[in-house]
Amino acid sequence: MLSRLARPAAAARLGAGSRLQPLAPLPGALGRPQRHASSITRQDKVKVQLMQQLRTAELKGWSADEVKAALSMEIGSAGVNGKDVMSQVNELSLDVDEIFYNSPPGVLYEQALRYEDGSAIVSSGALAVKSGKKTGRSPLDKRIVFEESSADDVWWGKVNIKLEYKSFLTNRERAVDYLNTRKRLYIVDGYGGWDEDYRVPVRVITSRAYHALFMQNMLVPPTQQELANFETGKVKPFVIFNAGVFPCNRQTEGMTSSASVAVSFKRREMVILGTQYAGEMKKGVFTIMNYLMPLMPERNLPPAERALPLHASANIGKDNDVSIFFGLSGTGKTTLSADPKRDLIGDDEHVWHAKGVFNIEGGCYAKTVGLSHDKEPEIYDAIRFGSVLENVVFDDSTGHVDYDDTSITENTRVAYPLKYIPNARIPAKVEHHPKQIILLTCDAFGILPPISKLTPDQVMYHFISGYTAKVAGTEEGVKEPEATFSACFGAPFLVWHPSVYADMLAAKLVKHGADAYLVNTGWVGGAYGVGKRCSLKYTRQLIDAIHDGSLAKLPESEWEEMPIFGLKMPKNAIKDVPKEILRPHEAWVRAGQTPEAFQKQAAQLASLFKKNFVDFSDRCSPAVRAAGPKM
Repeated sequence: MLSRLARPAAAARLGAGSRLQPLAPLPGALGRPQRHASSITRQDKVKVQLMQQLRTAELKGWSADEVKAALSMEIGSAGVNGKDVMSQVNELSLDVDEIFYNSPPGVLYEQALRYEDGSAIVSSGALAVKSGKKTGRSPLDKRIVFEESSADDVWWGKVNIKLEYKSFLTNRERAVDYLNTRKRLYIVDGYGGWDEDYRVPVRVITSRAYHALFMQNMLVPPTQQELANFETGKVKPFVIFNAGVFPCNRQTEGMTSSASVAVSFKRREMVILGTQYAGEMKKGVFTIMNYLMPLMPERNLPPAERALPLHASANIGKDNDVSIFFGLSGTGKTTLSADPKRDLIGDDEHVWHAKGVFNIEGGCYAKTVGLSHDKEPEIYDAIRFGSVLENVVFDDSTGHVDYDDTSITENTRVAYPLKYIPNARIPAKVEHHPKQIILLTCDAFGILPPISKLTPDQVMYHFISGYTAKVAGTEEGVKEPEATFSACFGAPFLVWHPSVYADMLAAKLVKHGADAYLVNTGWVGGAYGVGKRCSLKYTRQLIDAIHDGSLAKLPESEWEEMPIFGLKMPKNAIKDVPKEILRPHEAWVRAGQTPEAFQKQAAQLASLFKKNFVDFSDRCSPAVRAAGPKM
């Protein structure tokens, strides 16, 4: 694996046999490094340091080959491909001494520990990092360049704010100028998407080793042959200039803060300034895919034949039955798709195309707040060497992470390769169409049933609505439950109008005949503060009932329409889930609340649905409009 490229002068300076100073402790290393002779190569020095830091990490169960691969340090073995990369980078007006290209985790660990404050190896072997002031995405700072080639396609407004081309070039120049001041840069080449006919090549150029390791985990890894032809392939790579350590100029037209995330579809470039949060790159790739996929294989094909990007997780059973889980943050999308009885295709972003389904990503990006082995063993066990932990709190002496500590942020996360999940399907693509569509919501008002069967029109209504709720503690200032609507369960990443994605989903459901359900992982027996959140044990049993066909086999006589919302809910218990849990009105009464209180809360939530849908109703059929709540 190619690691480090150096300009001729630097290569001579760091050649084999160079005399270096005695080994000094690396920031974040566990234990006390020992001193060694000063006359050692840089390569040997790096290996010694990493071995010392990993000595206390939990590497049980690793094979000799795995350890060897993890600590691979082929520095300077550039070859022909390395020369090509250096030339390509120079063409982007970048000229620095050292370039670390698709480097092994061991190299990026060493770089992060040496040059990035707050980096450390924790007890599991994962690399813990800090993202600076920004610990989450900055959706208000996202911009799309107004270009004639895409102007009529983009859903302009609060989600996709216009940026003039001149302002984009100003930001691009600022980013390149900053990157040119660095002694070293990190470049990652990979793909958005596992299917060779649809994937998009992506090149990331960044000043932080943390960002490079993050994106090597999140992009689909190329083969050596693909790397050799990466720049000269049939599709030009989309380049991400990540200069997030450096702020944008607030005086530049279109800027509203020191942060900026701007995309030019014509130039196939993305520029990041003023935010070091790595999730901006991940979701930037998803935004790119949200624009390009509906144009493939051809723009003029019927909706059912074009590629539909989905903000959803996916898994597949032994009978090749694919399930798609739509859901916003906190609804259980990652947790529920990690099922030991089924293969995981991916946890967050997918494309449903004419041949089947593929994952956009090469890894997973999971929340870690409250994480434990008992709750989510697959995710917990994936936190090991090569994984990146963001903004977690850990004990400096032991390296033990406290996943309940949210003093830095509640948005603590881990990024790890898909291969770290034992039952992951790799390559993450299947030539089978979804059999089950599951819309997840976390209703903090306690009104929606834990499970309901949807008609095709209800699928469209709730897909476009994208409802969930925030509760106290999730965001500053939130004291009571707040309804949140995010079109297509991913409004911040949409480029086309939501109706474009909804029409494609409707056409695919008609063609392939998938069953659809709305699953509420939120509160039962009352709203947040009064009722209780539905047990994960119960939710998993309901998902099992979908997968084993129990719900599909229920006759219509076993379903009852819920007043106001018109959702079909079971009349009786499902597996071990009691009847009163499945029927919200009964759950409220059983918890000591009045029927009138339930009706009042239901009417309030219904009014919020209707208010939100006003923005989309003009592009929906009368049947879809009628599928919403009835007051």
